[in-house]
Amino acid sequence: MSTIDAFEEAGFEAIDALDGEQALQRLEERPDIRAIFTDVNMPGRYDGVELAHIAHRLCPQMVVVVTSGKMIVSRDSLPEGGHFLAKPYRSSQVTGLFAHLLN
Repeated sequence: MSTIDAFEEAGFEAIDALDGEQALQRLEERPDIRAIFTDVNMPGRYDGVELAHIAHRLCPQMVVVVTSGKMIVSRDSLPEGGHFLAKPYRSSQVTGLFAHLLN
């Protein structure tokens, strides 16, 4: 099951983006977006940590979760309130984390 499918099955509306630039475009188009989930390694101009910081600057109350299977991201590397979830993870872990953080 893809992460998008897991989010939707858990009752969230999930919007995907191919890279950081497209994610920022989505945030601009949809000011109702309350959370992002991004991998550290992604194509394009921004990595997931950079995207997390930009999203936080645009919307400080945005829930930001970064994941990676290749590295551990320290809390100091993330924006205030940012979270790291190491791969591999179960779908229930990620959807449960977001349910907790968005309440």
